[in-house]
Amino acid sequence: MQHKTLVTAEDGKQEILIQRTFDLPVELLFKAYTEPELVEQWMGNKVLKMENRNHGSYQFETTDGQGNVLFRANGSIHKVVENLNITRTFEMENTDFPVQLEFLDFQSIDEETSRLVMKIIFKSVADRDNMLKLPFARGINMAHNRLQEFMGKH
Repeated sequence: MQHKTLVTAEDGKQEILIQRTFDLPVELLFKAYTEPELVEQWMGNKVLKMENRNHGSYQFETTDGQGNVLFRANGSIHKVVENLNITRTFEMENTDFPVQLEFLDFQSIDEETSRLVMKIIFKSVADRDNMLKLPFARGINMAHNRLQEFMGKH
């Protein structure tokens, strides 16, 4: 099955490009990335902190039924322009992956359709390639499918 979220990684580059068109107005797509209660719904992580403003920060975590932390990530939010873009860092805690830089661009196609273009830059090509060894493309596609389904009901 072909993924609706396109993940592109050119050989020898330190970046991943992620693109997805949503059947959502750009305002709803932007809210899905910036309102903690919405992020929790489609991403499946608990939002511990989310300061969507210039010089803000965020932290997510996932726990099992016994409260053990399975995944935790954090980052600094460098710049937010409502309904247009977010520039932030992303760090998976307790892993060997270094911090990465993320550029999220929200594009309005028409009143009911928008596109998300994410550019993720890694410290090295090897770090980028290690990320791609994980089920990265499948995971982001599944999350974006949940985002589309959840936000499409709002």
